[in-house]
Amino acid sequence: MVRTLGVAVVGFGWMGRVHTQAYARVPHHFPQLPLRPRLVAVAEEVPGRAEEAAERFGFASATRDWREVAADPRVEAVSVTAPNFLHREIGVAMAEAGKHLWIEKPVGLTAADARAVADAVAAAGVQGAVGFNYRNAPAVEAARDLIAAGEIGTVTHARVRLFSDYAAHPEGALTWRYERTRGGSGVLGDLASHGVDLARFLLGDIAELTADTAVFVPERARPAGATAGHTRASGGELGPVENEDYVSCLLRFASGARGVLEACRVSVGEQNNYGFEVHGTRGAVLWDFRRMNELGVSRGTGYQDQPVSTVYVGPGAGEYAAFQPGAANAMGYDDLKVIEAYRFLRSVAEGTPYGTTLTDAVHSAAALDAMTRSAETGTWVSVRP
Repeated sequence: MVRTLGVAVVGFGWMGRVHTQAYARVPHHFPQLPLRPRLVAVAEEVPGRAEEAAERFGFASATRDWREVAADPRVEAVSVTAPNFLHREIGVAMAEAGKHLWIEKPVGLTAADARAVADAVAAAGVQGAVGFNYRNAPAVEAARDLIAAGEIGTVTHARVRLFSDYAAHPEGALTWRYERTRGGSGVLGDLASHGVDLARFLLGDIAELTADTAVFVPERARPAGATAGHTRASGGELGPVENEDYVSCLLRFASGARGVLEACRVSVGEQNNYGFEVHGTRGAVLWDFRRMNELGVSRGTGYQDQPVSTVYVGPGAGEYAAFQPGAANAMGYDDLKVIEAYRFLRSVAEGTPYGTTLTDAVHSAAALDAMTRSAETGTWVSVRP
């Protein structure tokens, strides 16, 4: 028997829209799910934005105050897509109100924030999911299975990269993303958090790390009004960029493998150049988000001069079959959020977690805190969630 689940979205920028569209698409791709999300409420403090979202997407009500969502008995599950500095307050409040929680990464500004939300979710007995969407790519799940099966031997080392140009323009507005008190650790929280989650998903826990960070665009113009996404501003008062544009990090995994994680938000010429290369004693597996449905795989007994083959993942990988009937039919970014929504709703329906959880968020945040400490001290730092 299918029942409806009242859902709300708090924070309606680009990611709020992505969550909303994912809820709408879940029944199309996963008709077996015994829950049908119903858009009950949307909250956004920018005047008029919530009302516009309600009219466009069909939310039953709109408000500027997220506390009204927490108090609304119609709301059973909430997506939190507000800026980072609000994650802890809103996430804890929603859990304490008995709402299941799908919250965007990095879940606050620090590991303490992520732990507070995780503890609130556990204490309330609700389900909690986190927006680490790249692990949902069927090719990434296929890579993990390949590694776990020993197809490339014992993993020796890996590289994870996340390069983007979204902040490369010098006229990019000085929004909350660039302020320490509201955006947290800059590119660490924005991109490196995804890198840590991919690394852990593929290779297990990170034991210790050492990191270096830099700010390459030290000043930006303050915007004249409300912003969404990566807005430009010119001619306004200049203010300092307080958090990191770039991070490079050496990793030591609990398994003994070594790794390199590098992320940058001001990489001119790079648009979402995200991916990984994992090397083992008998082979390697490579993934590039821009060719999301492909894997580069080298395996065999050649060792030297061993070729890399391109593998197109198909219906046997992850949730691919819910979207396409055969290999080399492309999936896209929004499809990953549909998978994320499905696993969140399945967790609610069955009372057991599927996909990413607040525990994953705590692990990622602990690694980000360790990167910050390492960059300050120039030393290796243990990662202790």
